Amino acid sequence: MHVFTPKRCATANKVMYRSQQTAQSEANRLSIERNVDLWIYHCEYCNTWHLTSHLPQTAWTKVPLNQQLKPHSRKRGYKPRRR
Repeated sequence: MHVFTPKRCATANKVMYRSQQTAQSEANRLSIERNVDLWIYHCEYCNTWHLTSHLPQTAWTKVPLNQQLKPHSRKRGYKPRRR
């Protein structure tokens, strides 16, 4: 007996859907079957569609390197400089 194994994205390790309609229909089916809210988004790495349980508005966004926060020192007694 053959079991269908869907292709997965190498970057996100999520199931890849070729079109927006198939991803939306799968999200609707899973929301009824498992009683969860799912959204779809377009992956910029593999150029396909994925499902997510996170709201699209609060999804991770790419921040330019020069705008990222620098890590703080974890030394005992460390006080950041005032500017």
